[in-house]
Amino acid sequence: MPNRSSRSARAPRGSRRAGPRWRRLPEERPRQILDAALEVFGERGLAGAKLDEIAKRAGVSKGTIYLYFPNKEELFREVVRAVVIAPKDQHAIRIAGETDDPAEQLERFLRAHWDFVRSPAYQTIYRLVTGELHNFPDLAEFYGREVIKPGNQLLASVIQRGIDRGIFRRVDPILAARFMASTAITHSTWCARRQLFKMLTDVSDEQVFEQLLDFFFHAIRTTPAPAKTGRALTP
Repeated sequence: MPNRSSRSARAPRGSRRAGPRWRRLPEERPRQILDAALEVFGERGLAGAKLDEIAKRAGVSKGTIYLYFPNKEELFREVVRAVVIAPKDQHAIRIAGETDDPAEQLERFLRAHWDFVRSPAYQTIYRLVTGELHNFPDLAEFYGREVIKPGNQLLASVIQRGIDRGIFRRVDPILAARFMASTAITHSTWCARRQLFKMLTDVSDEQVFEQLLDFFFHAIRTTPAPAKTGRALTP
């Protein structure tokens, strides 16, 4: 007869079916899918990315993706909301609570913007936006409506408060915000690809930011602050 003690020492069959240790909880799966989607979008592009590959990378079935996202385009929208919109909203709330001075707020917003646009996740999104969204009109409209417009309006509101207090010149705040945001994004791309943009080879990211900040504030202040010493860019 089988030894009862040996049988009782075995782990219960149910515990053997507990599943692999890496299995995520259901509430974690959307973020798990979004992280995988960002990777695959970055590697394959929007047109070339397949939901099958995203599911495999996320460790879920393709059917699981459809439980949360109806199609690839909506999945991209949610990636943008998680990677771009949510962090920007968090920065806005934090900075608004730190100071009421428009000049200090603008500098902190620009610092947060500069740090964010140099991140690998944002650089991936930006590459997709500039390289592929012309083939996806609905996504292009979404990005302009939910990312670019609110970001410019946020900076413009700070600039307008500075104008109202006599700190900044009477400029068009939306125009100024657009110049500031787009110039910072362009320079962040140059910094990320120094091997192509030789003029930044010997200049640190921090030096580039200080130069941008110095330029922006001299452009809009009623009485420009003394110029900060910084290394000039060479062609």
